[in-house]
Amino acid sequence: MIGLGTLINTATILVGGTVGLLIGKKIPENVRLIVVQVIGMITIGLGLSDVMKTHNMVFPLLGMVIGAVIGELLKIEDRLEHLGTLFHQKFAARQESGSFVKGFVTATLLFCIGPLTILGAMQDASGETPQLYIIKGTLDGFMSVIFAAVHGVGVLFSAVSVLIVQGFLTLFGTKLDALLDDRMRIELFAAGGLAVLAIGLNLLEIKKIRLGSLLPGLVVTPVLVLLFADSTGLLR
Repeated sequence: MIGLGTLINTATILVGGTVGLLIGKKIPENVRLIVVQVIGMITIGLGLSDVMKTHNMVFPLLGMVIGAVIGELLKIEDRLEHLGTLFHQKFAARQESGSFVKGFVTATLLFCIGPLTILGAMQDASGETPQLYIIKGTLDGFMSVIFAAVHGVGVLFSAVSVLIVQGFLTLFGTKLDALLDDRMRIELFAAGGLAVLAIGLNLLEIKKIRLGSLLPGLVVTPVLVLLFADSTGLLR
């Protein structure tokens, strides 16, 4: 069934988030804090592992810089926060707004950025057993438990983002597979690694990075590879 993996991933976030809401108050604050910090460190490690696979750092560097400028001009981060605010006003007005929006935005970006999102969509579009999205869904579900315990119900609404983003990618999964060659995938995942690294820094509260503004870089980077990787030996 095409799209089954996306539905499974969406369900695991909802289930994990619900469990987090139910047990959140029973988990001591210091335990919640240390678990989020561990997730932050693991996230940084995952991001670095993808960044290090690049064949030429020029591509993810320029792609993310150009993409970040585009993201700021389009105010993507502000729009994500506004969407979170709308969800908060309609469905969870009793919860403190800042925590709701932070949970929604952080979980949305963490669950929607990374190689498994793209590779899983290609597999999900083929109608094969969606093993990659099952793996991703298991990880997302576990993190949803912790995030919901810390940030509340806003994390559950990230399932809507996952459904839309992964559903869209799955819908065009076969075309996406045809558009990206191996080199484009490598540099795209390296750029994604930088974004994942930024998520880890945010989770550890080392530096507040406007993650939404980084999203266009994931489109710009493979385009740069397409335009320059084969025509300029310096950038091969």
